[in-house]
Amino acid sequence: MRKSPTLRVLGGGALALGLVAVGATIATDSGGTDATTVSSDNAASAGAAGAADDQLTALQRDLDLSAEEATRLLDREAEARTLDSELRTELGDAFGGSRFDIDTGELTVAVTDEAAVGAVEDAGAAARVVTYGESGLAEIVDDLNSQDTELSDGVTGWYPSTDDDTVVITVLEGERSAAEKLIADAGVAEDAVKVETTTDKPRTYADIVGGDPYMIGGSGRCSIGFAVDGGFATAGHCGAVGTPVASQGGSGTGTVGGSIFPLRDMGFVEADDNWTPTNLVNDYNGGTVPVAGSEEAPEGTSVCRSGSTTGWHCGTIGAKGQTVVYPEGRVEGLTQTDVCAEPGDSGGSWISDDQAQGVTSGGSGNCSFGGVTFFQPLTPILHEWNLTLTTR
Repeated sequence: MRKSPTLRVLGGGALALGLVAVGATIATDSGGTDATTVSSDNAASAGAAGAADDQLTALQRDLDLSAEEATRLLDREAEARTLDSELRTELGDAFGGSRFDIDTGELTVAVTDEAAVGAVEDAGAAARVVTYGESGLAEIVDDLNSQDTELSDGVTGWYPSTDDDTVVITVLEGERSAAEKLIADAGVAEDAVKVETTTDKPRTYADIVGGDPYMIGGSGRCSIGFAVDGGFATAGHCGAVGTPVASQGGSGTGTVGGSIFPLRDMGFVEADDNWTPTNLVNDYNGGTVPVAGSEEAPEGTSVCRSGSTTGWHCGTIGAKGQTVVYPEGRVEGLTQTDVCAEPGDSGGSWISDDQAQGVTSGGSGNCSFGGVTFFQPLTPILHEWNLTLTTR
């Protein structure tokens, strides 16, 4: 099995991949159309029939795996998600984060207390003792988040690296002094952070089938994230509260009922009665992938994305808790990936096996030569508006 792709450090002029204008290209190799044309019973069984093969095909293409390797990877990742959840609960404050290795199929759990090593190893994972861990790095991120930093200062973002047990600050080339000032102003220990430079320029990627297009106020397009009771989750930058939206064909209509952007990139559309939620994500290969839950996947695991501009693409999960400085403002709590995306993919679904992970926020690059893309985790969206994910 090949090495997990190295995540390129984001930076540049962090650009949120905003909405795309109506009339722009929409991925057309999908069997999914408006959500109103998909009955939940028939679509669910049809989606389940082809979902496994379609997802395996995408993983083979994007992660350079054989069919056997892709199947084994999904099985091992499912086990790792469950083990990660169990150890997170069992270890409590000693849990320092985790990372899955797609080459070995091994889950490594960081602990901040050496006494917890035995519990990790007894559970079947590898243990690594760290100084800061997940919670300690999160505190450093919070200290940095408290500073008034803008893109013009040269700093483009920061994220906790559980691999290095440090917080990485990304800056434009020649702007290292801006990072040093941020570190000093935040009062964080210099050995707890490291500075990396980049030339990347992230931006936001602006039915009820995840990944299908929806139109915003008659002048823009984004992608559906995940169906919830009464509507769907999507990116906050796709529309302000009260903005009217509609399915691509216009048969489904709704209104933005909740939107937070910047600071977060969370959105919720309240759908009318003629727009029916399903537990499906469009795989843009003539089928759909069913959503069974929202169990969080560890860093390093594979993840696939659905969006109405570029369709279905897969890669791996990188850092969590990423802060990105977009021109529109800072967004906190994003997850970094090495999956490509383009304008119009914003709001679209991120899924690991059958577990919903989040919705597309922004990034850099494109699907011709690759890039870095960030997603807004789904759980905070569900909690913010007391939403229930549609899983059947």
